[in-house]
Amino acid sequence: MEPLAYIGAALCALAMTVSAWGVTQLWTTIITTVGRNPQVKKDVDIYGWAGFAAIEAIALYELVVALVMLTGGE
Repeated sequence: MEPLAYIGAALCALAMTVSAWGVTQLWTTIITTVGRNPQVKKDVDIYGWAGFAAIEAIALYELVVALVMLTGGE
């Protein structure tokens, strides 16, 4: 059972990497949008922070799942 826990934790780490990529894409898009049209900064900021919070929450859930798998769910 232990090797499967390590494989599961590795898959969670891969998913956390994808979440980090998502945050990068989000901020890149926001910077590009505001750079092209500075008047929309207020409108874009709120959606950017909401998206950032959602992506980070997903990454934290993945971390918790990985830790639970590695500790055996005790």
